[in-house]
Amino acid sequence: MPRVLLVEDDPDVRKAVQLALRHQGHDVFAAGTGEEGLEQLRPFHPDVVVLDLMLPGMSGLDVCRRIRDRDQVPIIMVTAKGDDIDVVVGLEAGADDYVVKPVRARVLDARIRAVLRRQDASVSDAVRPRAESHGELVIDRAGLLVSHRGERVALAPSELRLLLTLSASPGQVFSRQQLLEAVWEHSYHGDIRLVDACVKRLRGKLGELGGDPRYVQTVRGFGYRFGAS
Repeated sequence: MPRVLLVEDDPDVRKAVQLALRHQGHDVFAAGTGEEGLEQLRPFHPDVVVLDLMLPGMSGLDVCRRIRDRDQVPIIMVTAKGDDIDVVVGLEAGADDYVVKPVRARVLDARIRAVLRRQDASVSDAVRPRAESHGELVIDRAGLLVSHRGERVALAPSELRLLLTLSASPGQVFSRQQLLEAVWEHSYHGDIRLVDACVKRLRGKLGELGGDPRYVQTVRGFGYRFGAS
């Protein structure tokens, strides 16, 4: 049973979402503040965090950043605005996906299950050689481990899945829509900001912000590709 840590300050919304997720088969701990959510991160050990962006006291963005400082648990951000700036800032802070209020239980359940599936290697990934070396970057597909210059790189589920997808076909150009479908399982015309924000975070962890990225390369007007060593 997937464990969901729900952080939502509105008691009515919190209760409704908690009941809906439990009905969908999730074990849910509901926190009313960001501080309470952080306190429960270790003892509850959630499989995914559903985090409201607008919280009293410690904001959802601050909670997201603090979680990312200590854990790579998937984070689904919930926003009442759907505002471009809020969404982009939240994604760049480390969120893996987002939904806009009012939250529909089926949509949230689908996003939770999709983000959890991204933690597991696909069958096609698992049958590949255990470790691939691309210059100073080593990708262990079977163990879902990544190291750069000999140091382990901690990647959130969406970041790892993006890297696995791109590196499986070095040199191939993927459109943002193709990556949405492969990584986020958004088969409809989804939000390409998910892709761009995830690319930015991944590049940062690989030390490739600015200049000419070696691994995750932009093909202007088309999308992204993985540049082999």
